[in-house]
Amino acid sequence: MWLSRQMKLAPPSVEAELGVTTIAGGSVGAVTRGEIRALPIYGPGGYVWLPESGAGVLVVKGGPGGQEQCVAGMKQAEPPAGMQPGEVCIQGPGGSAVYLKKDGSVELKGKKLSLTGSLFINGKPYAPSEGKEDG
Repeated sequence: MWLSRQMKLAPPSVEAELGVTTIAGGSVGAVTRGEIRALPIYGPGGYVWLPESGAGVLVVKGGPGGQEQCVAGMKQAEPPAGMQPGEVCIQGPGGSAVYLKKDGSVELKGKKLSLTGSLFINGKPYAPSEGKEDG
């Protein structure tokens, strides 16, 4: 009976390693101690991110032998100057960003901003003024 207690399986463990992506897109490949392919990507609810090839990422390993793996995120970029605790800034490639500030303001940055749907300003539907050409 004492022998059966000594032969218990080790409980599942979780570890994480920094890796570099080798395959970009929705099914990521990453190198940690070796290359792992077809890794799922996990992130905060509602946030969709596809890492670029060569990005430094966090690879989380779980399960009894560490065989269940996923990409959980990457080292964050420098926060905007003056960013306060609790604020959120989603930064994309090319300098695009959505910055949600503590005072309730929102900053949108990008080379081109495209809106789909109805636009309301101060609770009223936006109607562009029709300019008349003189001449």
